[in-house]
Amino acid sequence: MKKSILFLLLATAVVACNAQTKKSAAGIQKVNLNPPKGKAIAAFAEGCFWCSEKIFESINGIDSVVAGYAGGNKAYPSYEEVSSETTGHAESVLVYYQPQKISYRELLKIFFTSHDPTTKDQQGPDVGSSYRSVIFYRNAEEKQRAEMAIKELSRTGQFKKPIVTELKELKEFWRAEEYHQDFAKKNPNQSYIRNVSNPRYEQFKKNYKSSQKK
Repeated sequence: MKKSILFLLLATAVVACNAQTKKSAAGIQKVNLNPPKGKAIAAFAEGCFWCSEKIFESINGIDSVVAGYAGGNKAYPSYEEVSSETTGHAESVLVYYQPQKISYRELLKIFFTSHDPTTKDQQGPDVGSSYRSVIFYRNAEEKQRAEMAIKELSRTGQFKKPIVTELKELKEFWRAEEYHQDFAKKNPNQSYIRNVSNPRYEQFKKNYKSSQKK
């Protein structure tokens, strides 16, 4: 009896290990949240990460952007699992930036300029909790700055409807499958990129007047 139970446990562990290995091979990885020396990181969710990645990468002072998943409770989540709206994760971007060139406050400005923070669990044609608006703060100061930004935007009436952006502590960030990285750049003729991502990016460029890369 004990041997049967032991065998079952070992078999279960092997299956779980194989599943994790396959996801790792696909590019799904837990990201180290300790930024390189002299750099800083910030994470946001604002709808499809294909467009968010392109938007943040266009800004001076931002070195790179990783498309991934955050805010949920499932380890090594796949794109299909996140899209099923059962993991609690949102499509997110992890931004690596130079704090001496661009501030966290400016990143918040980019965030609120690049999407509609008043539509709950939706961004354009994409509907579901994985497309919700989230600011992932790393410390009390970032949380306070995010709260202040929301209060200011609400006071000035920039948005006609109430802001529903969620504030959530960044505990883990999962790098999405490799094919999602730089998707818009690698697939300029893909229908979603042409019809949804690119118009959203062009609208952002019109609305955001600060320094952008040439």
